[in-house]
Amino acid sequence: MIFDSHSHTEFSGDSEMKAADALAAAERLGIGLVFTEHLDLDYPGEIDFTFNPDDYWNAYEHLRGGKLRLGVEVGMQAATCDRSREFTEWLPFDLVVGAIHMVEGKDIYYKESYGDLSKADFYHRYFAAMADNVRRHTFIDVLAHIDYIARYAPYENPELEYGDFSEDVDEVLRAVVETDTVLELNTRRLGDRLALKELVPVYKRYRELGGREITLGSDAHTADAIGAHFDLALDFAEALKLSVVTFCGRLRESCQK
Repeated sequence: MIFDSHSHTEFSGDSEMKAADALAAAERLGIGLVFTEHLDLDYPGEIDFTFNPDDYWNAYEHLRGGKLRLGVEVGMQAATCDRSREFTEWLPFDLVVGAIHMVEGKDIYYKESYGDLSKADFYHRYFAAMADNVRRHTFIDVLAHIDYIARYAPYENPELEYGDFSEDVDEVLRAVVETDTVLELNTRRLGDRLALKELVPVYKRYRELGGREITLGSDAHTADAIGAHFDLALDFAEALKLSVVTFCGRLRESCQK
């Protein structure tokens, strides 16, 4: 079964999605689902991007099984690494996703976080933080949305253009391969033909460096986004000879159509 291995319910500070609605959407699509609630410790804004793991488990453990797994998405920062590790060891999560949401303590969702830096300078800092934190956060299973910054960066062309950032991207991919971390193909932007085009050389290079497996993640915060663009994602994976996996009990599990 194909799994959407990245989604957020009301346990995430930026989502109100009900578990029942998410599961119903996944059932209609014939896919499995992993809830990966946000854990961004020391977040500087007003939103609380943490959750009580015991409450999470009590609410959803009875739903956990063949079609639903329970995970967490860790916002990676050097200063919070040890505390994030302790959180992930609190309960038997199925999947731990690592992500970069902040650069130098600022949330890159907000344009004010970019200051007066050029795209080249800021993207370099973003990828450097990502590579460093993948190596530092040895407890993550998956690196989420390598192209996250392209969603929000306030530049005329925010796309992740591999030709312009090949050295920085390669350092991230080497970190992923060397730590035996799986690279996520985040499907949120795959409906944009330019985004899809720019991701091809990134994942092609991932395979050249030794990467063989990916997870698929919609990053859904609403039920209508569950499994978004998975048809394109599966074609993408097949074309680049990458195997789709998910996780159960922190162990990789092959996904089949």
